[in-house]
Amino acid sequence: MSGRFEPLPGGGAAIALDEVEVSILRSLAMQLAELIGPGDQPAAGDDPLAALFADGPSKPPEDPALARLFPDAYSPPDQELGAREEKEAREASAEFRRFTENDLRARKRDDALTVVRDLDALGPGSSGGAPAVLELAPERSRCWLGALNDLRLAIGTRLEVTDEDDGGELLGLPDSDPRKPMVMAYFWLGGLQETLIETLMPE
Repeated sequence: MSGRFEPLPGGGAAIALDEVEVSILRSLAMQLAELIGPGDQPAAGDDPLAALFADGPSKPPEDPALARLFPDAYSPPDQELGAREEKEAREASAEFRRFTENDLRARKRDDALTVVRDLDALGPGSSGGAPAVLELAPERSRCWLGALNDLRLAIGTRLEVTDEDDGGELLGLPDSDPRKPMVMAYFWLGGLQETLIETLMPE
């Protein structure tokens, strides 16, 4: 797949996407929104003001991809802790998660749905199959950047890519390997993320 984000005069970014790229991006963003879900929501009829102060979960998600998107705040996996320090870190992480995960989940889901809405609003390319051009204002660029990052984290987790391993060896998988489409999407999204970051950097 080709395509890269280019800066717009006055801020923002633009990218040309063909129909296949639009379809893939939209599908991935929808899957991400569904994976993230709405989080813990108050039951219908509850006081909406009370919902503002509702506690979130205190334990990490069981799904490895979600756990990667919502990691513990105070217990890095590479940090060796004693029993007391580990207990304190778990308790601090649980407390932090209670008050932050619902909001973080909502923001991540909104970022993914922003991608879907922007792609749905994208007009068709010109006759002859030319790509359509998507233009993003700076604030929407940041939503896209968040969604692209979350997609790469989720897909990387499914592919068992770690912080120490960039997954480059996966590019050598044969086309018959069922992971190959996910691998290609992972690296394509990485290219999009990198070029979008460049458009947001001050000159």
